[in-house]
Amino acid sequence: MRTFLHAKAMATMLRAKLAESDISITHGQSLEAVAHQFGLSDWNALSAKIKAEEDGNFRCHQISPVFRMFDETSSKYFYIDFLGFRLDWEHRFDANAPLYCQVSRGGFVLHLSGHHGDASPGSVAYVTMGAIESFQKELVAKNYKHMNPAIEDAPWGKVMVVTDPSQNRIRFCEPSED
Repeated sequence: MRTFLHAKAMATMLRAKLAESDISITHGQSLEAVAHQFGLSDWNALSAKIKAEEDGNFRCHQISPVFRMFDETSSKYFYIDFLGFRLDWEHRFDANAPLYCQVSRGGFVLHLSGHHGDASPGSVAYVTMGAIESFQKELVAKNYKHMNPAIEDAPWGKVMVVTDPSQNRIRFCEPSED
């Protein structure tokens, strides 16, 4: 039995069956007819229902990897001064507690934690981006004494790896057009 998830196939079959009787309708008209058969006002409503079902209503608003940090000063310098991230917020449970903070730049949001157990040092985040060569030139111009990042060509695109003071790595990648 067909369900609303088969709506596009149903619309195509409807057009073909009507064409056999010399009745011509557009693809849009057939989509609207199928939506009405399912009791919905129009194709947009049915399309939204299909999309929600296919994704299982799973929606993420933000994905934030957590990197462990050991030295707040060097980590802040690396992310804010070198990479050009913005410090969004900081949190400590009390004056002697480790720092937990969020930094971000251009849609990349990262949490940094000084708390034991909040991530393993040496973690990796893979970030797809555009304009990697411009970003690399910006970093090189800062003359950071601990790193001079280079771009490497990989089968999937251009890749630049940076390593923070706690040995966490970010792999920035500008995908190839293939």
